[in-house]
Amino acid sequence: MYKLVSFLIIPVLLFLGGIDDKIQLSDKDGINNDCEFNGISLYGKVQIVTSFPDIKIQYVESFPELRVKFVTSFPDNCGEWQLVESFPDFKVEIVESFPDLKVKKVDSFPGVE
Repeated sequence: MYKLVSFLIIPVLLFLGGIDDKIQLSDKDGINNDCEFNGISLYGKVQIVTSFPDIKIQYVESFPELRVKFVTSFPDNCGEWQLVESFPDFKVEIVESFPDLKVKKVDSFPGVE
């Protein structure tokens, strides 16, 4: 129902000038064009935690929302993560169900499809 309402209302608001046409509408998985999820850049230094994560992830082999390459330095591109124990850019918790993002570990071509 929500998709139908937003499908009908957003074009009307754009036509009437009710919302700015520069707003980035995220797709169903929540990752926008700047490789961000809920305002968190999906690259950088990452700490794996068991409580109070910024993002809950689930490792999958098929249909990932994000492909992640673990690097040892310079995690500057979408999907490049450097594991750290302190001063992370964001924290993730690995879960088996109800993740925020489904992630696949890769050796090359990290990022969003």
